[in-house]
Amino acid sequence: MADKEQIKATILEQMAANKKPALYLKDMHKWLPDAKPREIKNAANELVKESKLKFWSSGSSTMYSLPSRAKDEDARGV
Repeated sequence: MADKEQIKATILEQMAANKKPALYLKDMHKWLPDAKPREIKNAANELVKESKLKFWSSGSSTMYSLPSRAKDEDARGV
């Protein structure tokens, strides 16, 4: 079992460094090969609750994004 705080720190670090504004959980698994998928999902969901990450939906799938990089549908009038 990996340390949850370390998982959260890695997710935030990699999200900030990544070129894409929103990523899937499977993308996060590449950064944390020793962590179990459930640990990564729980850590990412905790980051959403802490407002450090945000859910972003394309309509067909849900992704995670940093709040500063998320596309704001309301601002565009969608």
